[in-house]
Amino acid sequence: MNNLIVLPLIIPIITGIILVFLRSSIMLQRVISIITMITVSVISFLLLDIVQTEGIIRLDFSGWLPPFGILFVADSFALLLVLTASVVTTICLLYAFSTIGKDNERMFFYPFVMFLIAGVNGSFLTGDIFNLFVCFEVMLLASYVLVAMGGKKVQLRESLKYVLINVVASWLFLVALAFLYGTVKTLNMAHIAERVAEAGQEPLLTTVAILFLLVFGLKAGLLLFFWLPGSYSVPPAAVQALFSALLTKVGIYALIRTFTLMFPLNQEITHTLIGIMAGITIIAGCLGALSGRDVYTIGTYNVIIGVGFILIGLAAGTETAMTGAVYYLMHDMVAKALLFLIIGMMVYLTDESIIKNMSGLIRNYPLFGWIYFIVLLALTGIPPLSGFVGKILIGQGALEAESYILLAIGFASSIIVLYSLLRIFLASFFGETTISFEDRKRIPKGAYSSFILLAISIVFIGVGAESLAVYVKDAVNTLINPSVYIDAVLKE
Repeated sequence: MNNLIVLPLIIPIITGIILVFLRSSIMLQRVISIITMITVSVISFLLLDIVQTEGIIRLDFSGWLPPFGILFVADSFALLLVLTASVVTTICLLYAFSTIGKDNERMFFYPFVMFLIAGVNGSFLTGDIFNLFVCFEVMLLASYVLVAMGGKKVQLRESLKYVLINVVASWLFLVALAFLYGTVKTLNMAHIAERVAEAGQEPLLTTVAILFLLVFGLKAGLLLFFWLPGSYSVPPAAVQALFSALLTKVGIYALIRTFTLMFPLNQEITHTLIGIMAGITIIAGCLGALSGRDVYTIGTYNVIIGVGFILIGLAAGTETAMTGAVYYLMHDMVAKALLFLIIGMMVYLTDESIIKNMSGLIRNYPLFGWIYFIVLLALTGIPPLSGFVGKILIGQGALEAESYILLAIGFASSIIVLYSLLRIFLASFFGETTISFEDRKRIPKGAYSSFILLAISIVFIGVGAESLAVYVKDAVNTLINPSVYIDAVLKE
């Protein structure tokens, strides 16, 4: 049964390799890719259910027992994110079928989406920090191609910036790994946690921890997010949705895993820095969202606000705050994917991205308009939708930790999110229509299906929070009590 753990990584990689040889068979590529992602989603759910009954499970590659070999570890936290990422990717593929264009489909769009999700799932499941670097690189190599897909001048410019930033981040990652291995003589995450606890996280280890904070913060868009707005706004809409839902979330996952498992000590230094960076990120994101005049700018700065808000939960560090962070992380993956799919469709329908040049969309596309309103409410944190539970719990956790400034910044950002998204809703969907009934474009059925499925997911995460609670509580128990993870990995 433990062998199932590797399937969310292996199946997409094998599928991606097969799809490379099916370049001219677009329909076959679509069928194979959607079946692959449905299969990975089902396997992820089965693994999540197994963990609830059997506890954390691991797979030791080549039979090498920890801490000497490479391994995958499946706990509830990792599997919740693997499941959410796989479901979101499946739905984004439905949107891509009718919007990405045959030229992009022939230029290996589906293989690189498979490689992207393989890297994402591998990052969530690995129990070895060097293997985390490898999975990061798999994910990033696929994203380099996807961000430039289409070959437009602006895409090539932003992809160059995106590649350079991530090359620097990867170099810093390797430097941090070298210092860490030189200090604790291991790369197994559970074993690192054990060695750090024995050493008492001396100043050198705290410095290494701060270096990891910079690396993962850069990848998550925490404080050092200057590369993100341009890179996330130039690829096709389906790629934008995947990027906003997955890439920053892998960085957030790495931060949470690093500072709850490997470096949980000296929180007065590390968690204070995380809190400061989260607060500045939210403020800067709010300023960007307020000043944005086009839908892409407002959308990307809302991604940045979400990153900062989730990491308030990590900075607070209480059980309640971490519970809220897990809920909000799942919500943000689904809601941001839907937001960017809708934005992409708005631009397609109007041939405009400037808000003031769009209007009256709801007259021709009423269902489309009200689905946008649902995601607006969810991102603002209006009950009973998905964002409400996470926001309330993060706020309660910040109160417990007496982080009143972060609490004020976090909830003030909800007002900015509401205002920025409401600007789009009022300006673009209401008023005199810019598209006559005769000239209107048809929204493809695949795109409508993806909107509806993601909207249902948003409602389910909010209304069905009670049914998710057993998985979230188990995930938070592992994060708050790292000994649970360590014992599961290092026991004979």
